[in-house]
Order: sequence, then structure tokens, then C-alpha cells
Amino acid sequence: MSLLLHSCCAPCSTTALTRLTQELTVFYYNPNIAPRDEFLKRLGEQRRLLAEMALPRGVGLIAPEYDHAEFLAVARGFEDEPEGGERCRRCFALRLRATAKAARDGGFEAIASTITTGPNKRAADVNAAGLAAAEEFGVEWVAADFKKKDGYKMSIELSKKYGLYRQSFCGCEFGGAR
Repeated sequence: MSLLLHSCCAPCSTTALTRLTQELTVFYYNPNIAPRDEFLKRLGEQRRLLAEMALPRGVGLIAPEYDHAEFLAVARGFEDEPEGGERCRRCFALRLRATAKAARDGGFEAIASTITTGPNKRAADVNAAGLAAAEEFGVEWVAADFKKKDGYKMSIELSKKYGLYRQSFCGCEFGGAR
């Protein structure tokens, strides 16, 4: 099964890349990240990880143009929501809809997301957004909670191994700790 894996960042993608066995391509679509320099730094780390990580198969990368206005449009009115609230659910839906559309248009059979690696991201919310997006665009959703079974711990260890930049926030200027 060909899989388009939405990646929020290189550190979170480490666990998924080691666990998934499908033919896959990473889809780095994150208009929530601000400023642009932060987005580009994280994209550079994603590219570097894919080039350096020992994987049993080749993994491609698709990185659409950065358009922070797309995120601001879905976040409007929810800027003061707490982390994990409606703003986050809207952000998941935005990113996973774009992933599902790209999967359909690119001939991929399924999608998944690395967002669930983060300890502050509720897998139920991510999986609900992913399933809705997959159904809308006629692809399969591969539900996961990559933080489980020491997945978050593994992401920290692999990030250290590859010297990855580990950010302290999701990228959203309205979110929590920086």
C-alpha cells in the first residue's frame, strides 16, 4: 500500500519512519508554523533526516509552498483557545485535508500523520480529522498513536542520534511553550 505520511517535523517523523512498513512519501505541509524562518528550519531538518536515516526503503518528500494565511484563516476567532482546543482541531483538519487531497491527486492509497508522536497532541483528535479527510478524498486513513509503546521516547533518542533540531512548540504563534 502506498502511503503519504504527513509530517509535522523531523523529530516526530523518526518513530513513524521506523515503524511503518508501507511504501511511503513524507508530506511536509505545515502552514501553522510561524515565522517563515522556523518553517524553513524544520523543513531543512526533515530533508536532512530523510537523507541520513538508515531506512530499508527510499522515502520521498513532498513539501508544498508555505502559506501561513491558510492557517490564520482557520484559526481566526480561536486564537485564545487553549492548547488542544478547537484551534488545534481546525489545524489538524486543515493539514490532513491537504494531505488526503495530495494523496488522491498523487495516486497514493492511504495517509497517516506523525502529529500523534507529540506528547501534547491527542491522538483521538488527530485520528478523527484524518479519518474525515481520508473519507472526503477517497483514500484510506491509517490510524496511529505514535507516542505509544515508547514512541515519544524513541523520537527523542533518534533526534539525539541524528542531531535534530527539537523545537519546544508545535509552531503555532497562538500555542503553548516556546
